[in-house]
Amino acid sequence: MRERERRRDQRRIPVVVQGASRGRALAARGLWVGAEAAVTVGVVVLLLVVHQLWWTNRQARDGAERKVQALEREWERELGREWGAEGETGGDGKVGEVPVEVPRAVPEAGGPGEPTAVPPSPPRTVGRKPSPPRWDQAYAILRIPRLGVTAPVAQGVSKGGVLDRGYVGHYPQTAQPGRAGNFALAGHRNTHGEPFRYINRLRGGDEVKVETREAVYTYVVDKALAQTSARDSGVIAKVPRSVVRPDVGYSDAGYYLTLTTCTPEYTSKYRLVVWGKLTSMRPR
Repeated sequence: MRERERRRDQRRIPVVVQGASRGRALAARGLWVGAEAAVTVGVVVLLLVVHQLWWTNRQARDGAERKVQALEREWERELGREWGAEGETGGDGKVGEVPVEVPRAVPEAGGPGEPTAVPPSPPRTVGRKPSPPRWDQAYAILRIPRLGVTAPVAQGVSKGGVLDRGYVGHYPQTAQPGRAGNFALAGHRNTHGEPFRYINRLRGGDEVKVETREAVYTYVVDKALAQTSARDSGVIAKVPRSVVRPDVGYSDAGYYLTLTTCTPEYTSKYRLVVWGKLTSMRPR
């Protein structure tokens, strides 16, 4: 009897549960599609990172370098024509130097004897009087020898028109180069040329040069503020002093340079500030 039942069981056709098999297939397909989507998203994110950290830097630096070269050629042509028209050349046929009063250290009246800069006389210009720069127009060149930085300076601090092009932006309500007050600038610390990436490495005594069509102004780094609020307007005031850290900054009128950028790196939460003072200038 048992043997007969055993043989009958062996002849039975196995039953396949179609629902369970279909479910496993759908689950496997879902996992595969999910994996493909994850890989695609990863590749897209990687491409975006490469674009931001490499391509925007390359593109902005190339554009900024071309603008610097264009400014230099333009100034040489204009000054050459004007000097030739004036006939102001020396006996050897070379353009003579234009005398200017250079800032010098003198004891402060009634003070403890600390030196203070005598305001320099504006450089004499030849030909037409320089007109105010137009919005987003590059009109000066910033050079920071310690960092190897050379960048055009444009009017305004908009991202699309100025900063994202690798330029350094001039805060419109602040002084112009070499003038009394505060010549305040902003620049990217990361991406789009990042001209101010390493300004945290500047130390007291480092030179920062600003070239315009009329003159070359030399500022010397004096103070820095490692971190302050993005809304700390005091750092670009005529007499720069932090409103967040009132103990940092200046109290006397002078000829100042301010460099501002975002901090920490790859964020825009705070601002890093470096200040300098005008020490000398020479005509072009």
